[in-house]
Amino acid sequence: MDILVNFWEDFFQKEQQEENWWTRKKVLCQRRNVSIVRIQGEGHLYQELRYGNTKQIDYVLHLKILMKQADNFYFEEQSIPYQFQLENDTISNHKELSIVSEQATSPVKSEMLERNVDESRFGYDRLAAVKYANHWWNSYNPAYRKFDVDCTNYVSQCLHAGGAPMTGGQDRSKGWWYNSASWSFSWAVAHSLRWYLSGSTSGLKGKEMEAATDLIPGDVICYDFQGNGRFDHNTIVVAKDGNGEPFVNAHTSNSRNRYWSYEDSTAYTPNIAYKFFRIGE
Repeated sequence: MDILVNFWEDFFQKEQQEENWWTRKKVLCQRRNVSIVRIQGEGHLYQELRYGNTKQIDYVLHLKILMKQADNFYFEEQSIPYQFQLENDTISNHKELSIVSEQATSPVKSEMLERNVDESRFGYDRLAAVKYANHWWNSYNPAYRKFDVDCTNYVSQCLHAGGAPMTGGQDRSKGWWYNSASWSFSWAVAHSLRWYLSGSTSGLKGKEMEAATDLIPGDVICYDFQGNGRFDHNTIVVAKDGNGEPFVNAHTSNSRNRYWSYEDSTAYTPNIAYKFFRIGE
């Protein structure tokens, strides 16, 4: 659709008059001494509705951005759902599709379960967790349910692929577990996993670190976008840049090699708060 291609070319090339995710991304890159070398994009239309002479079109934009930091090049990728209206070859009401919060019916914290001694420790295979994260960053393992808000389900799958043992299996407010019929809140809800990681004393557990630079691939970052104490999002660290800052993968707005701070997210607010967890210690 040429009109959509023209829309995005204009968006990326013109000087923005108001703050948005792209202006914040450019400021972030300047601060990190990162150059944006090339931007590639593909749109995949998946729904079209007609209202008289107006079309409402939903699509996913896959962005692939080539970045350069010092002598190192890398790709950052995102798949972002959008919607717009089209009438008389004119685009209007173009917006990123928001996802209903996962938190509405979930408990504030997930309780821990006492486990046997042989489950108290596990060997965390960080390479396997990162390999899984990179394989499934923009697709969905059919062995698991796909959630509308899928970030924590995806991170849990990565942790399990790295050897983290499930605990529990009946009470959804206890343990960390998944089966085809049900799952714990800590498996699929961002706020619950944040509290599980900080409170678990056996099996899957997280050691809170002071800064993002303390993390290594396979670790987890939790995000409270509003800064109100309820965590909305989780990512898994997959690499680090030349300054020792993490790159992360995520689902919901599917992302690969994204800079950890999420300052370029439409969900970002100046009140954002983070929790940094070392896994397996």
